[in-house]
Amino acid sequence: MAKGRKFSYNFLTMKLWVKYLLAVVLGIAAAFILPVNNPEVNSIISALKELSIRFGRYTLLPVLFFGISTAVFKLRSGKTLAKTAKWTFMTILGSTLILTVLGLLSILLVKLPRIPITGEKITEVPVLGFRNFIMQMFPYSGFDAVKEGSFLLPCFIFAGFAGAGCVSDTVSSKPVITFFESAARLCYSIMSFFIEWLCVGMIAVSAYWMMTARSILAAGIYTPLVIMLLVDFILVFALIYPVIIHFLCNDQHPYNLLYACITPVITAFFSGDTNLALPVNLRHVHESLGVHSESSDVTVPLFSIFARGGSALVTSICFIMILRSYSSLGFTAADVLWIFFTTFAISLVLGSLPSGGSFIALTVLCTMYSRGFEAGYLLLRPAAPVFCSFAAAFDAVTAVFGSYVVAVKTKKFEHVDLKHYI
Repeated sequence: MAKGRKFSYNFLTMKLWVKYLLAVVLGIAAAFILPVNNPEVNSIISALKELSIRFGRYTLLPVLFFGISTAVFKLRSGKTLAKTAKWTFMTILGSTLILTVLGLLSILLVKLPRIPITGEKITEVPVLGFRNFIMQMFPYSGFDAVKEGSFLLPCFIFAGFAGAGCVSDTVSSKPVITFFESAARLCYSIMSFFIEWLCVGMIAVSAYWMMTARSILAAGIYTPLVIMLLVDFILVFALIYPVIIHFLCNDQHPYNLLYACITPVITAFFSGDTNLALPVNLRHVHESLGVHSESSDVTVPLFSIFARGGSALVTSICFIMILRSYSSLGFTAADVLWIFFTTFAISLVLGSLPSGGSFIALTVLCTMYSRGFEAGYLLLRPAAPVFCSFAAAFDAVTAVFGSYVVAVKTKKFEHVDLKHYI
């Protein structure tokens, strides 16, 4: 009994990233130990993975609605809403620009081996564009905005209007704001509980990812692509973003942010789901980096929705790899500029696709480019789970770094010692 209590205490006091890392190690080991060729085993792991993702996203919408409403009220009351919005969207555009350029430079400077052409025919092509994106932002009912579990922007808009509206008549809205603040704290506590125990579900999530990735990596065809994405990720994670933080925020310890990113990166990479990584991002930005809730509750969701530069980086690399597999002809400056602006623009409307957005963007890009490359995305369809994982990891890191930049520039943070990081 005493040993059981001691284990429970040690588990509860363990750093969050240690729990998640142990879960991933167990999951990867399970993928090699279990008879994954057995359909029943595959079905069970797939079901457990889906259940884990649902468990992790279960509290997301309540947390966002009450948190955003309260945050917008406080920011508008304190006359810092405009400044926060300015720095948020400047950072979103800047990070997307950096990642898109990095992706293009990587694939243009390093010529990866061609992918063998297949005779597979085009299947149904998804529709993605600004018109559909705008229409999805405003459902027919405001109540539908807080029911959609994938596209979070309608909930953000509805909650933002609720918070901003309370400022116009603070006396009448005081009971509402009091309720919102209490509900936000309660929902955050519940979310924290779910995140603590999501590590158990990450065993199934990482096991399923490894089962899928093993066959992709074993073929060897996509190994150069994986290596390029890994090098780019390390470059962004360990060099580009810390240097930006050092000079832009005058931070003498920019590598502390890397420590705060471990759990978000693990969650995003193995799930490939930006919505699952969002609550983890919220906790680390608020509790590890000391960003005030009125800032993090607004910036982290906006980065999750719009700052999909990782998807732009992956899409541009994959697209040029496809073009080179079909033809040995080079690229004109006009082609490179078209790829840059198109991938940049597409990344901004991927908010309704928390998982698999990079592959959808690649499909749309091939269709728009045409010239006989409409079916080019099929060459990389087998590797989609892996490169979408890298895109999600890039985007999770961007959300953490970007939210910190906005908090520093708007003075909405407090220093937290490294030993107190969760």
